[in-house]
Amino acid sequence: MPATDEEVSRLAESHDIISLGMLADEVRIRLHGRQTTFVRVARIAPDADLPAVRPAAAGEIRLDGVPASLAAAIDRIGRARTFAGDVPLSAYSLADLEQLAGRDGITLRALLEELHAAGLELVAEAPYDRLQSARRSIEEVNISGLALARLTVQQQPSADVLSLLKAVAELQRAVAVIRAFAPLPRTINPAVPTTGYDDVKHVALARIVVDSIPSIQVDWSLYGPKLAQVALTVGADDVDGVSAEDDISQGPRRSPLEEVRRNIQAAGQEPVERNVPQRPADGLRTRTVAALHDSLRRAV
Repeated sequence: MPATDEEVSRLAESHDIISLGMLADEVRIRLHGRQTTFVRVARIAPDADLPAVRPAAAGEIRLDGVPASLAAAIDRIGRARTFAGDVPLSAYSLADLEQLAGRDGITLRALLEELHAAGLELVAEAPYDRLQSARRSIEEVNISGLALARLTVQQQPSADVLSLLKAVAELQRAVAVIRAFAPLPRTINPAVPTTGYDDVKHVALARIVVDSIPSIQVDWSLYGPKLAQVALTVGADDVDGVSAEDDISQGPRRSPLEEVRRNIQAAGQEPVERNVPQRPADGLRTRTVAALHDSLRRAV
């Protein structure tokens, strides 16, 4: 049987980060073995011209920024689709698309269908704490023919991280289409910065509590190799945001590709390069619930 709320709460209150990390790593191994996937992303800044040449190493082309209008988004996606070729194309935040639909006076589904018709394959992110209606909006992504690249958190909650993680787990049980969850906040409140201890504990708790989402993801470009490497030992299994530029000016061993591979291997994992989307959700069927429950009993 699954862990009780009381057991998970005791884990969240514990200061034993070592035992918590080991337990999260057990869950990760049951889901993915020792494989850690990573994707090299070519990011295109808002209003920037498309590069003359697509990076050959790119596993994802990602359009950043907030579209000024639906017409502007359709135009940019159409041009980016030609540029991307056979590489998956992602763009925008689902929260920003909710707001765009409201400004343009159309339904979110109609907007998403227009973007899909223009050539978009994935909505780049869905910040859980910014969405007007998380369940409905994520379902609209799926119905429109698109996929969601990742569920994110925009800002760290001031308290009770566990409640947020439980809400994310409940959301996935309702929609069953989320493939990756990046639990660390995308923006940091300078008045209340997180610590390395906080970040590691948050990743470990996310892997244990949000066991209905296949992958726990950490952003290489946002958090850097040191935190990313530690996160891989406490439940994370996917690395986002590795540069697609093959810069070997400092030697092949210092290139982005070799750096991420070396860090993954140093964490005791096997690096596997991917393009989006991630593993399908039915991979969760390999999880042994009874074994996880036994581990939780021992930990608490």
